[in-house]
Amino acid sequence: MPGRNLVARELAEIFKIIAHPDRIRMIEELRTGEKDVNTLAETLDLPGARVSQHLSLMRAHRLVEERRDGRHHFYHLIQPEIADWIVDGLDFVEGRLSGVSKSSITQARRLWTAPAKAANS
Repeated sequence: MPGRNLVARELAEIFKIIAHPDRIRMIEELRTGEKDVNTLAETLDLPGARVSQHLSLMRAHRLVEERRDGRHHFYHLIQPEIADWIVDGLDFVEGRLSGVSKSSITQARRLWTAPAKAANS
């Protein structure tokens, strides 16, 4: 059973890292490809410093990688499949429907599963 315990701990660690609304939204933005901090901040309507802090944490836990081009810092998901986990989680949220409307879930699903061109429009 030690192997199963180790796997459970690793999954719990991943869940802890993504367990923030801003980071969930960042992961879904990055599912369509690499983006810089300013683009993420503008798209998500968040302060750049806050975006940078979240990305730093996700980079430290190997969820994203950084590429620098001059003064610009670009980020991409190391394993883009994590974005699929989040979309799959919408089914669970929909089943609970505690404080989230069905239309909000439908809107998130549509945005998060749109092809890259449509998601950036």
